[in-house]
Amino acid sequence: MAAAASIDLKNGYCAKTKTYHSLRPQVPLPPPTQPLTVAEYCLSLLHSTINDPSTTTTNDTVFITNASTGHHITYSTFLQQVRSLSLSLVTHFSLSKNDVAFILSPPSLHVPVLYFSLFSLGVILSPANPLGSNSEVTRQLQLTRPSIAFATKETAHKLPSSLPNIILLDSPEFLSFLTDHAHKNDDVKPRVEVIQSDPAAILYSSGTTGKIKGVVLSHRNMIALISGFYHIKPEIDINEPNPHPVSLFTLPLFHVFGFFMLVRTVAMGETLVLMERFEFEAMLRALEKYKVTSMPVSPPLIVALVKSDLTRKYDLSSLLYVGCGGAPLGKEVADKFQQKFPHVKILQGYGMTETTGGCARTVGPDESKRHGSVGRIAENMEAKIVDPVTGEALPPGKKGELWLRGPTVMKGYAGDDKATAETIDSEGWLKTGDLCYFDSDGFLYILDRLKELIKYKAYQVPPAELEELLQSNSEIADAAVIPYPDEDAGQIPMAYVVRKPGSNIDEAQIMDYIGKQVAPYKKIRRVAFINAIPKSQAGKILRRELVNHALSGSKI
Repeated sequence: MAAAASIDLKNGYCAKTKTYHSLRPQVPLPPPTQPLTVAEYCLSLLHSTINDPSTTTTNDTVFITNASTGHHITYSTFLQQVRSLSLSLVTHFSLSKNDVAFILSPPSLHVPVLYFSLFSLGVILSPANPLGSNSEVTRQLQLTRPSIAFATKETAHKLPSSLPNIILLDSPEFLSFLTDHAHKNDDVKPRVEVIQSDPAAILYSSGTTGKIKGVVLSHRNMIALISGFYHIKPEIDINEPNPHPVSLFTLPLFHVFGFFMLVRTVAMGETLVLMERFEFEAMLRALEKYKVTSMPVSPPLIVALVKSDLTRKYDLSSLLYVGCGGAPLGKEVADKFQQKFPHVKILQGYGMTETTGGCARTVGPDESKRHGSVGRIAENMEAKIVDPVTGEALPPGKKGELWLRGPTVMKGYAGDDKATAETIDSEGWLKTGDLCYFDSDGFLYILDRLKELIKYKAYQVPPAELEELLQSNSEIADAAVIPYPDEDAGQIPMAYVVRKPGSNIDEAQIMDYIGKQVAPYKKIRRVAFINAIPKSQAGKILRRELVNHALSGSKI
């Protein structure tokens, strides 16, 4: 660690070590040797909030509400259900610490209860996309080898019958688990000693190899992230007293963004309004009905709010800020949003599944004006900007690959030591694969992705996975997939295809062929035909040439 005197207090850069340090206040973390689950940590923060007379949260405060039905549970009921479910699972199933629970469910009031119950038992929870294809689910199961699975009547068919235990969240059995032990004394709970370095969750992320990776996050990773949100709260520039915080979730709870925002909600004692299925006007109705004060979003939703005339039909005056993440938000879109909704602040952030979803964010009204930036690096974090060719660490204003080090960096990839070693070096630096720079005030800007992942509505789409599927078609000789800009989605997957001699396969047939094998967000949505895929001497696809070709229409 560099001496404090050598760190530029304006941007956090140390010229001696060529490392950027966080300008945020240091946040207290529990001793790393203290046995502690993320559930215990969050619930201790919740109890502090409930017992603080300056807050609006009580045991009777609504924790979570179904936006469409209005069904809800209070914090008191939530805590009872978590305790009851934990005791039921231990009673009925031989679960041990570090067993894996695979979860394949759409959002519901039951999911947060399940998450916190599994956390408290030391069981590793692994939520997956309920819309994932059978082959994707199979790959995820191979990575994690779960001892138990949770699904719904709609998703259970994707799970093999060979799994030892499958529980349906919409079954009478599960509902009884939530109430059988609900009124037992707080001291009557399973005794499991979990250390903070133990794995808490495995979330899924696709690398450029095209293979799904299981990102292993520890209890310590999540405790460090939540501690930062709890102790460094955004200040909203309003004239009236702060209302009780109410967040509307359009995010999937299996994705790292929705996952950590859910856990954060509990720690902060806030109210969460959950949409089981996204529909734009239904979202506007919920914003008005539940007097929502904040909403985590991805850039395409910001675009939709800017462009839609429907927003005039609803009273959105309660909304104070939106937390934007998942992909970079353009300055022009942010400016238009601010013009249309001058009372709403955009707080941008940046993170990866590999950093527990957070590593930089804007805090407060002044930082929110830095449109185009994802904010300053988070508390307890360090960063480098590294020249991808020379490996040299670079000062402010210079572009290079962002490297990160800190307590939210993952343990590694499940069952893939090689990928872990390629991503995290011997000194603990995580190579993000993103081309970035810091300005003179320590604000981070994301320019491009070195890892070539396509960001479709904040989802990661690996080109190599789609290329492999395309090349499996007997009528296709070669193929490459690139990101194509789209105002609504951010980027869409576009395929360049070389037909086999004599083949007349067309765009619709190709899109249908891929669409049957992948999750909806991975579908190819644009196709162009070409005589040959441009490649380097080493055989690497020259995607930049294809991107330029797609945008200009020129010949290669």
